Amino acid sequence: MVALAHKPEVDLPCRLVETVTIASSSPLDESRATSSDPLVIILLGPTGSGKTALSLALAERFHGEIVSCDSVAVYRGMEVGTAKPTMQERARVPHHQIDATTPDKAFTAGDYSRMARVALKEIAARGHMPIVTGGTGLYLRALTEGLFAGPARHEELRTRLRQSAERHGRAAWLHRLLKRLDAATAERIHANDTAKLIRAIEVCVAARSPLSTLLQNEGKNPLTEFRLLRIGLNPPRQALYERLNARCAAMFSAGLVEETRGLLAQYGPVKALDSLGYRQARSVLDGALNEDEAIKAAQQGHRNYAKRQMTWFRREPEVRWIAGFGNEAETVRAAIVLVKDAANLD
Repeated sequence: MVALAHKPEVDLPCRLVETVTIASSSPLDESRATSSDPLVIILLGPTGSGKTALSLALAERFHGEIVSCDSVAVYRGMEVGTAKPTMQERARVPHHQIDATTPDKAFTAGDYSRMARVALKEIAARGHMPIVTGGTGLYLRALTEGLFAGPARHEELRTRLRQSAERHGRAAWLHRLLKRLDAATAERIHANDTAKLIRAIEVCVAARSPLSTLLQNEGKNPLTEFRLLRIGLNPPRQALYERLNARCAAMFSAGLVEETRGLLAQYGPVKALDSLGYRQARSVLDGALNEDEAIKAAQQGHRNYAKRQMTWFRREPEVRWIAGFGNEAETVRAAIVLVKDAANLD
């Protein structure tokens, strides 16, 4: 491990210093920024790792505003199953990209990137520190690197792929097909992620070229005029799973099934209600699972999701990993040191 470089007068426990690892020798992502550009803090990590608590602590310490990076928190009315910051927490510091749309509206990573970039510029113009926090890796990548536009959607091809997947064993068949067309892209996409598999195959067929090749050759629209400091939370795995299990059970106790019932009545079976927690609550309403079974399924789903998030975030450049939960005092202290060093504050 690489010890955290910090000012001598900062009294950090040696044990915590040793838990902070740095992926490269450069202190910031400086490839497109200058020292005069405003600093953006990016807090990343798996669901349940305490990103909200840490973002609030940093925002209050450094006059920050929080930009949510969560693909479900953008929907109004989805409260119990999203682990959004509470209304009390949102009242402490300004938040952006929460409740940005309704569950029946399509909202893409591109939509998020455009809106979040506007928020970053407005926050910096006010002299405040933007703090991006959340666990949706694709949204974060869209914000920082831009997105590959690719060919337009081909609905007939998508329908045929879904039908073939049903006949041949669902997403696993799609993954095998993509592997034949583009092994490099298949390596990056989870074998059960039907939506991403279909899009990757669609691009390969429409462009007559592997998606991985197109991504290498086609320019994106990276975020410029900001310096980026990525801080990652990597708490102990077993403790994280225990926290996720408790949080899932608490969501059902807090009325997730009833909230889902109301959302279905208002919007119908929209895609947003296929997200974790809501999917299991719908199974209770459909009679496919009882509540105990739904809780167990949601707990397993959240644990699996946390694993996938860490796999994704480990590919992010220059992350300063802290081995703890975001609501722990020592984690907050370590993050403050990282921000002060990056911002050249005493």
